[in-house]
Amino acid sequence: MYYLGIDLGGTNIVAGVVDEDGNIIVKASCKTNIPRSQEEICDDMAAVALKALESAGLTKNDINFIGIGAPGAVNGATGVIEFTNNFNFHNWQIGDMMKERLGVDIYVENDANAAAYGEYTVGAAKEANDAIVITLGTGVGGGIIIDGMIYSGSNYAGAELGHMVIQHGGRQCTCGRKGCWEAYSSATGLINMTREAIINPYNSNSILYKMIDGDMSKITGKTAFDAADQGCEVGKAIVSQYISYLGTGLVNIINIFQPEILCIGGGVSSQGDRLLVPLKKIIEAERYTKHNKNQTEICLCKLGNDAGIIGAAFLGK
Repeated sequence: MYYLGIDLGGTNIVAGVVDEDGNIIVKASCKTNIPRSQEEICDDMAAVALKALESAGLTKNDINFIGIGAPGAVNGATGVIEFTNNFNFHNWQIGDMMKERLGVDIYVENDANAAAYGEYTVGAAKEANDAIVITLGTGVGGGIIIDGMIYSGSNYAGAELGHMVIQHGGRQCTCGRKGCWEAYSSATGLINMTREAIINPYNSNSILYKMIDGDMSKITGKTAFDAADQGCEVGKAIVSQYISYLGTGLVNIINIFQPEILCIGGGVSSQGDRLLVPLKKIIEAERYTKHNKNQTEICLCKLGNDAGIIGAAFLGK
């Protein structure tokens, strides 16, 4: 049995054919090229899906359904994206539109939820009944699994974990609030912290400053980590502060949900133990249940950028 998942992103549309064990057999993709109409985007999604199936030696008659992971408030029961700011669409009937084009049942879910479901079905959270997946990318994505089911809230906009405030009146967030966890713990937040440190004239002789040679465009989410590895005190301070912010949010989440496992993914998670070891120390010291026998396991995601495709592919199961 094979499945097909589509990851609808603001930059790329990616479709993947997935086997029973969660292995991606083949992928196909195209640029999203927004802003465009709903019809044009659905046309391209259908074309990419058919291309992936053809590359795998399959047709749409060989699959029972197709799953789609998409940004925004997604009503999984109706297949409607009620709002997505990435595309600026309201009440997008994406499920019906894709079924018209492909002739199979369509399941739609928020992209972060789909990624969490991927980790839950075949990834790092496979053995858990309750799990949370945090993705550290441009923003902070969140996906919550409770009793084996995706939790999306009464209005399908749940699990926006990046938008809890950890610093009242703090950094401006793209959502309009100030002090959101996302503004501090996303890769974007880390880049902003690194940029601010480099601008400081007291740090002009630091290893960090010399690494980028004054070119701010060279700063990435790993720049401060790389500088810290070279013994740069400025880099070490940035990394320490970043992990402190990240840990604050994770402790909040653990105290609220007490999941069996909490998985961390996204670009920043590639730092591995450089991120995870000090992060676990913060969590162990600050979580409410520090004296309980059963504790939330903290680990890195296993599926990387494929989690959303795999999770979407299995939505109909």
